[in-house]
Amino acid sequence: MQTITSIDTLEALYDAAVPASLTKVTPHLTPLYRTWIEAARFVVMSTVGPEGTDGSPRGDDGPVVKVSDNKTLLLPDWRGNNRLDTLRNIVRDGRISLMFMVPGSNNVVRVNGQAVLTADSEVTEQFQQAGKHPKTVIVVTTSEIYFQCAKAIMRSGLWTRGDDSANLPTAGAFVREMQADFDAESYDSGYAEYAKSRMW
Repeated sequence: MQTITSIDTLEALYDAAVPASLTKVTPHLTPLYRTWIEAARFVVMSTVGPEGTDGSPRGDDGPVVKVSDNKTLLLPDWRGNNRLDTLRNIVRDGRISLMFMVPGSNNVVRVNGQAVLTADSEVTEQFQQAGKHPKTVIVVTTSEIYFQCAKAIMRSGLWTRGDDSANLPTAGAFVREMQADFDAESYDSGYAEYAKSRMW
């Protein structure tokens, strides 16, 4: 297999960028981008660190981030599995990318920027779910905001083709694949309640 090792070789394979794909980019939240992001309950967050890259889904039952100002987004870190992959990356390398999705919309809004973590109570106490506050909040300073062409979601039928999950492996099955004596059935039977108990 031949690999592409130069930008010149890569660019020779493609036409010039569509003008609108460059015009749509802004370094800060415009009113329309703010409206879109505040409607999103789900975001995929990408970070990078010494061990490599990390992609992490984040969700909430309302807006997944809080807009602090036209350059700053606040994302609470609700309880999870305590691997801390994303948070460790942010502490060591602040580069971050966010991909906001809204069910039913074929557009995706992307944000690139720099992130820091804070545990300051004046920030964490801005968020509350079920009487709980996040231990930390990810503070994102935006450098690029733009919408993604709808083709990928349209091509995949993400919102229109129904439920494809019937024959997928369970969470317990994934663990048992790594650890043969793992009790996948017991784990799966209690997994939904466990996840719900750690939601916030």
